[in-house]
Amino acid sequence: MQAIIRVTCAIIIVNDKILCAQRGKNMSHPLLWEFPGGKIEKDESAESCIKREIMEELNLEIGIVQKLKSTQHKYSENKEIELIPFICSYISGELKLKEHHEVRWISACSLNTLDWAEADLPIVRNLIENNYGD
Repeated sequence: MQAIIRVTCAIIIVNDKILCAQRGKNMSHPLLWEFPGGKIEKDESAESCIKREIMEELNLEIGIVQKLKSTQHKYSENKEIELIPFICSYISGELKLKEHHEVRWISACSLNTLDWAEADLPIVRNLIENNYGD
């Protein structure tokens, strides 16, 4: 049995808009939208992981506001992830895309206009239902 891969993602909210990132053409699930983040490394906390990943991928320093309920998604027989979302604030840094194709700042009520990676869909629904950022 395949171990569950633990992955974090950041819901970065600035001026009532949420940062959404489009996966790069060479990434798995190319050009689908996601909340940026990445895999938790051995002996790393979820909180440390999300701060590290956002700095590595987007050149942004973020603060954690709230940890949301994690979700699990099975992509295939041998790939299952636990996605751990964090509501985050922007602290500093100039946004630079290192892995993603594009980013957009979108209000919660407009999140469903993007073509999301399957694992992110429960988080999208939660954000819309609870009017995050609006």
